[in-house]
Amino acid sequence: MRSIILLSAIFALAACAESTPSQTADTPVQPSVEPPTMTMNEPALDEVSNSLESVLAAQPEAVQARYPFRNPAQTLDFFGIESGMTVVEALPGGGWYSKILLPYLGEDGGLIGANYSIEMQRLFSFRTPEQLKKLETWTTDWPETAATWVEGNNTPISGFFFGAQPESMAGSADAVLFIRALHNFARFQEEGNFLTTAINDAYTALKPGGILGVVQHQMREESPDAWAEGNRGYLKQSFVVAQMEAAGFVFEGASDINANPKDQPQDGDIVWRLPPTLMGSRDNPEAAAAMQAIGESNRMTLKFRKPAA
Repeated sequence: MRSIILLSAIFALAACAESTPSQTADTPVQPSVEPPTMTMNEPALDEVSNSLESVLAAQPEAVQARYPFRNPAQTLDFFGIESGMTVVEALPGGGWYSKILLPYLGEDGGLIGANYSIEMQRLFSFRTPEQLKKLETWTTDWPETAATWVEGNNTPISGFFFGAQPESMAGSADAVLFIRALHNFARFQEEGNFLTTAINDAYTALKPGGILGVVQHQMREESPDAWAEGNRGYLKQSFVVAQMEAAGFVFEGASDINANPKDQPQDGDIVWRLPPTLMGSRDNPEAAAAMQAIGESNRMTLKFRKPAA
């Protein structure tokens, strides 16, 4: 048995699965780090296991329609996710990736969801007292809901809040995945060290040699830092790498699996202007068509490893 552990109100609810636009918040000064240039070759689809291919082929049409932008087969293969692993998924939300991971990981693996802390949830202006109260039982509610997503699910499921990780999880995870999940942590870092806490929790949870995988909306390195503080959804690759290395992770490489060079955000642009959200253009067919022509966001795909010793 192998185990691996695997990051305006309407859009923040998708933040647990997508990302949440909201008011600008102070974020930490980004360190002066040269952009990493190491690139790993994109894996071919025929190199991915038949088991994963079968899981992907069984997904609903609406999910498969996003494969050209989200590239789940290549992404999971790049991170080295295999059947039988235990994976921590940051902000699993409605389960876009969870519904792929659960049948793939199987009974010999496990899926652990990790959500924003209640303290961080309070910083979102859209959160009502009723919603915050309901979130208090998320660590039991989410596993119960996720268990219904796959018929006959036999994959162990659990959940925790970042900042309140059970001590029993230390050194038990094979992989942690932050898929479009880091920008709000960075955005609220100064309010409560949320980014540092999330990364440290990931490091603690992982076994020696365990993998941390990142997919994140990417801002161009030459752009002003103010465009990439997280409140617009974008971060710079150099910033992400510096944060992970400061926590002790080793940067193993980057892939252009999820890159989209058509996404060239300018001053004031937020990632949610693009599909599938189309914020600001839903009632304007011409503007929406222009965003659809760009496609989903340009995303960095980064692989880190916890040192083996």
